[in-house]
Amino acid sequence: MSGPRRTTPAPRPAPRRAPRRTPGARPAPHPAPRRAPDTAGDVVRWAVFSCALVPVVLLWYGTPPAGAAGTALGLAAVTTACHFLLRRSELGARLGAERGTAARGGGRHTRSSTPVD
Repeated sequence: MSGPRRTTPAPRPAPRRAPRRTPGARPAPHPAPRRAPDTAGDVVRWAVFSCALVPVVLLWYGTPPAGAAGTALGLAAVTTACHFLLRRSELGARLGAERGTAARGGGRHTRSSTPVD
């Protein structure tokens, strides 16, 4: 007599585990270089925040809307100019570092050909 055939489920494979670290294991020989923080970007973000916050505070304390709008435009103009100058300065420093020279700029020149009164 033949009855229903019973099948047993296939055994499940064991879950893969991450390899264990040995106590004397060394880290990777050259870890990925860390990027320098974007300080100019942080300054600009805070300036933009201030451009939005200052007019709101001025309106809260009763300044006429035209005065608050004028202040917002003035702050936005100064922020834009500073952003441009910061990025230009960073680019000059980066190019100078790539060339192996110092960034050129103002300062004291001590050449002997400079006339002194």
